[in-house]
Amino acid sequence: MNPGDLLTEHFRLVPDQKKALHRLKVATIHDLLYHFPVRYDNIQESGTVASLAHGTTVTLYGKLSRLTAKKLWKSRRTATEGWFEDGSGRIKVIWFNQPYISKMVPENVVVKLSGTVAGKEKPYITNPEIEVVAGNAIADGLFRTEENSEAVLFPVYPESQGITSRWMYHALKKILAERFVQELEDPIPSEVRDTYHLPDLPSALIRVHLPKTVRDAEASRKRFSFEEMFVLQIGKQIERKRNTELPAFRVQADPGRVEQFTASLPFPLTGAQQRVIGDILTDFEKPHPMARLLEGDVGSGKTVVAAATAYAVVTSRPKGRISGTLQVAYMAPTEILAGQHFLSFIEFYRHLPINIALLTGSGCFKFPSKINREKPTAISRAQLLKWVANGEIAMLIGTHALIQKSIKFAHLAYAIVDEQHRFGTAQRQKLAHKGDAPPHFLSMSATPMPRTLALTMYGDLDISVLDELPKDRAGIETRLVPKEKRSEAYSIMRRELSLGRQVYVICPRIDEPDPEKEMALRARSVVAEAKRLKKEVFPEYTIGVLHGKMTPADKDSIMKLFSNGTIHILVATSVVEVGVNVPNATIIMIEGAERFGLAQLHQLRGRVLRSAHTAYCFLAPESLSETSRNRLKAIAKTRDGFALAEQDLLLRGAGDLYGRSQWGISDLGMEALKNPKLIEAAREAARYLVEKDAVLPNLIERAERTGALLHEE
Repeated sequence: MNPGDLLTEHFRLVPDQKKALHRLKVATIHDLLYHFPVRYDNIQESGTVASLAHGTTVTLYGKLSRLTAKKLWKSRRTATEGWFEDGSGRIKVIWFNQPYISKMVPENVVVKLSGTVAGKEKPYITNPEIEVVAGNAIADGLFRTEENSEAVLFPVYPESQGITSRWMYHALKKILAERFVQELEDPIPSEVRDTYHLPDLPSALIRVHLPKTVRDAEASRKRFSFEEMFVLQIGKQIERKRNTELPAFRVQADPGRVEQFTASLPFPLTGAQQRVIGDILTDFEKPHPMARLLEGDVGSGKTVVAAATAYAVVTSRPKGRISGTLQVAYMAPTEILAGQHFLSFIEFYRHLPINIALLTGSGCFKFPSKINREKPTAISRAQLLKWVANGEIAMLIGTHALIQKSIKFAHLAYAIVDEQHRFGTAQRQKLAHKGDAPPHFLSMSATPMPRTLALTMYGDLDISVLDELPKDRAGIETRLVPKEKRSEAYSIMRRELSLGRQVYVICPRIDEPDPEKEMALRARSVVAEAKRLKKEVFPEYTIGVLHGKMTPADKDSIMKLFSNGTIHILVATSVVEVGVNVPNATIIMIEGAERFGLAQLHQLRGRVLRSAHTAYCFLAPESLSETSRNRLKAIAKTRDGFALAEQDLLLRGAGDLYGRSQWGISDLGMEALKNPKLIEAAREAARYLVEKDAVLPNLIERAERTGALLHEE
């Protein structure tokens, strides 16, 4: 048996089991070894027969005996009766209309039994659920007595229909009994294990699946959490080192000239903006490309930082040239946002002799126009690409189209990516081949994230944070709006609309759920809510809809109508979450608010933090559990997006909050994100090894296999 062997080579699997294992992404011996328990049932924390009370629901461990199926003469029903026994006593068990039970469980086999205690004078357990557990559990000290108080743990694995946790337990016992486990190469070097007191790989595998104590299980899980973060950090630190070995444009940024630009703006910079601009200008002077993530809460002024630093680039000459400028590429996630940024940069640079262009799937535009220097003009794609290639366009704004092969720059020195969490090293490499040398790179995000997640997913980037808001921003009232207070919210909305302002209404669904589907999400939909508001609440106002199924052209059309005030109320999904800028909108009502994470709610709330007018955010839940109530109260109390992200991580867990499929991290790795010390330790250990050039080949291969590191071409 070897780690790479398929399970089908060593286990007889029926079709349903094969399908279930495929859904769980478990195909090989290695996959199953790394399919860790979600929890451990501790027999010492279960009940005993001696402590049972009438009417309680209990979980017991013991053995069944004398199971007999018979017919009840009064009701003519069938019943299976028997006895359940543990170290403290025994109790009668009865199953009604389940005659197969008597043949399903062999005599004296150890089981886990869960059910409700009935009968006051002569207690018994009715219709309990049973699960056969380890065959040698009696020898392991299963039956608890006063003299036998040591915990006995049974792993419980993630299941899928067709495969059981019990099957996995027995399969892993067979695998762990093989000698090859002791010979597995440990991806964590011994010096790192010794430093952080981590068990070696064979010991950890045995203890995580077959722990003798709670401490065994916890130590092993900690080791594998560390291992996953360590592999990720190895990849990130190698990428960081590779970046420092690349040549870059030396942008001779004049801080005085940049200060003159920022002084011309109609508002003062915050201290945080000044600090980050200084950091970026310093990076421009370094011999290798900048690789930086700029995190800023909603409304913190990231675009101004981008404009000031881009100004330093587009007013710099290429080396050895007496004319022309270095170039900047600015990439936004949607055409709507790209268009908004195009207009913003026109305002920033209107007084300067700088050519700015917009490239999207819908068309190409250039500013200034040769006919009217106050306005942009539409141009052909071929003409735009020609001007970008010869350096005539100093700044190009667009969507992902900017990294297409047909786009060639003369001197691309600076690439800015807005709101693109998934824009990673692969895309940066594509930009690196767009000009003479790899450009300086700035990724901007208005989605606050816990520091542990930022260090894990963006470990190859330097991280800057804008932790101040401009003083001209008005406050916002965030209110919880249960059904009985909905009319009050509508009154405030009507008042704001009468003052000429606008409203967002956010819904979790696009269309009404299919009534034939039992599990369909019962939540307000964009289409139905827009009709209801028009008919019952705001018949005098124009209402528009916006959602992800619309074409880019239709979305753009709706947003233009909303931006110019033609649409008064926009009913939308969370598609408006990222960056849409309509300063005249002062109210957002979020239906089904309990279905959104705190960070996402905060992003949505940011859509109405764009002016000097007082704004309102109404959180309208469909239903409220205690946890949901606490989460919504948390967002009502604070505007600090980073604090909310940390709280959401603790309340919901990283797996729910960010999704293991989105980030490529296992559930165990996601749980590690709650442990800042572990993340810092993995990062420091990886940095140390990479700097020493002491990374084992198997670590590099694994980092490439998991996507933490790109294969070097």
